[in-house]
Formats: sequence, structure tokens, C-alpha cells
Amino acid sequence: QVQLVESGGGLVQPGGSLRLSCAASGFTLDYYNIDWFRQAPGKEREGVSCISGSDGSTHYADSVKGRFTISRDTAKNTVYLQMNSLKPEDTGLYYCAADWSFPCTVVGGSLAPFGSGGQGTQVTVSS
Repeated sequence: QVQLVESGGGLVQPGGSLRLSCAASGFTLDYYNIDWFRQAPGKEREGVSCISGSDGSTHYADSVKGRFTISRDTAKNTVYLQMNSLKPEDTGLYYCAADWSFPCTVVGGSLAPFGSGGQGTQVTVSS
């Protein structure tokens, strides 16, 4: 069964950090483009970060650049999103998705999200 499972969310104070995990089963992440996107109540889905399957290049929305880092652990078949200096506006349900052909695309500082994700993991940044 092909599946992606997100985890690692939680409640954190502004300025804090979290590391999200996206674990794959039933397929190998290595050659897929993997993105993280988030959904906040009343807001459109927002692409956060993406890692390319072809060359491992990383891409970020301007809203998180310099604070978030995406990485891939081949041995664990998992993609991570390290989130530092969290802000209240980072609050949302975070999803990861994989796509063979949809590229990591940043236009005008916005990352185009792809895929539907798994069950998501909730990130709440609040004091």
C-alpha cells in the first residue's frame, strides 16, 4: 500500500522549533518530488517547501525561507521539515505529498503545492 504519513506537529511558542516527518511506505521516496504544504482555517492551501527527486534541490516559499529546512533521509525513506523561529502565522495543518512529474516550482515567492497529502499534522504556534 502506497502511503505517506505526516507526524511531529504540536503546540509551540513563537520563536520555537518543530521537526515534521513524512514517512513513506509502499514506495521509495528517492526519485519523487516531495512537497510540504499547509492549510489554515479560512485560508487557501499554501506550498511551504519542496525537494526535487532528480537532483535533491530544495525550494521554499518566501514566507518560510531562512527558517525552514527540508531534507531527505534515504535510509529511513523519510522527508523532514525542520521549522525554526516559528511564528503564529505558521499555524496550520501540514501535509506532505509526492509526485513523479510535478516539479518544485516557485513563482513570485510562492511555492506551487501539489498532491493531496495524508492525514496531516497540526502545528499551532501560540503563546
